[in-house]
Amino acid sequence: MNTSNVDAGFAPVAVADNALYVSALRNEFPILNQRVHGNVPLVYLDNAATTQRPIPVINATTDYLLHSHSNVHRGGHALAMEATRLFELTRSRIQAFLNAPLPEEIIYTRGTTESVNLVASAWGDDNVKSGDEVIVSEMDHHAVIVPMQMLCQRKGATLRVLPVLDNGTLDLDALPDLINNRTKLIAVNHVSNALGTINDVKSICALARPRGITTLIDGAQAVAHLKVDVQDIDCDFYVFSAHKLYGPTGVGALYGRAEIMSSMSPYQGGGSMIASVSFEGTTYNDLPYRFEAGTQNIEGAVGLGAALEWFGGLDHSAVAKHEQSLLRRATEGLSAIKGLRIIGNAPNKIGIISFVVDGIHASDIGVLCDEQGVALRVGHHCTMPLMKRFGVGSTARASAGVYTTHSEIDALVTSVGKAVRMLS
Repeated sequence: MNTSNVDAGFAPVAVADNALYVSALRNEFPILNQRVHGNVPLVYLDNAATTQRPIPVINATTDYLLHSHSNVHRGGHALAMEATRLFELTRSRIQAFLNAPLPEEIIYTRGTTESVNLVASAWGDDNVKSGDEVIVSEMDHHAVIVPMQMLCQRKGATLRVLPVLDNGTLDLDALPDLINNRTKLIAVNHVSNALGTINDVKSICALARPRGITTLIDGAQAVAHLKVDVQDIDCDFYVFSAHKLYGPTGVGALYGRAEIMSSMSPYQGGGSMIASVSFEGTTYNDLPYRFEAGTQNIEGAVGLGAALEWFGGLDHSAVAKHEQSLLRRATEGLSAIKGLRIIGNAPNKIGIISFVVDGIHASDIGVLCDEQGVALRVGHHCTMPLMKRFGVGSTARASAGVYTTHSEIDALVTSVGKAVRMLS
């Protein structure tokens, strides 16, 4: 069986003058080298919504489907054994990527949203009681807020909210006053998908740990931009999606401490999560399979493994410096446009900029920029409470990837400036 595209390491991206050599990297993303609306070069700045996939990830998934596709774990034939090997190989790669202590602490899910719902149901229903409290932040994604609201409604608990300061950072000074002996869980994002703010989740977990408070970190936006070490963060749960990390949609992972997850009730019932079944009762499987009922997204897992291997081959120091140079260039260029206001100016940000323009709806800016080939995201970004906090209904958001160039940032500034002039 040909598994070279799955198992092979990928060479580090070339660097020059301590900056990412983007032109070489972009050759691995054919989708970027196209024209839209007739003959306009595509400028893809919607990476916070989903990243594009490089050729090694596409090839790995295709190779699996052509040569190795089967169901995993229970088959004794060659294809089943190879599919199982690749599936478990990715679990080990996720473990290494997050620096989790054990591979069984990695649970496959459909992505960040299902991971959060799994924790809210399997852990929350066992541990949250009437009168207890759960803390989320004002900048959290709906995928965190809504499952925690649902948990509180089911259990008669109270949802409390950590506020956001005017510059788009969490008000960590307010957190000790929110915590009390009824606090059971703190759920916050590592990086804001709407503002790009990098949150000090390690300090939050350090505050929670000695008080016996469980912590859940939404890493959807962090994994493609920061080195994530769950042991250093000292969180109880960490979640992310493959498609934010140059991998496939429909697959992601939940990291959870083994000592916590081993006592959690199953999230779903069915195949793989059982040890034995009779009409008198069922005994459940060990970790990680207890939380992986049914047939998983096996080709998605293979693609995620390839994405982790490809991403691990990058020069991450160069990537980070390049991203910060893009952020500075975009901030300076957009700030010079009359009437434009950037929402969120935290001192520590990834390459995300959300902005509004006085008297102009974000959707109109998005349409006119798209006509010029610049792909932005417009709307509330699944952060309606955060939009309300800043007194806006929606923003236009530009978000960079490892393949974003300085010329694309210039195209962003030019297109937004042109749109503003046309709409003013």
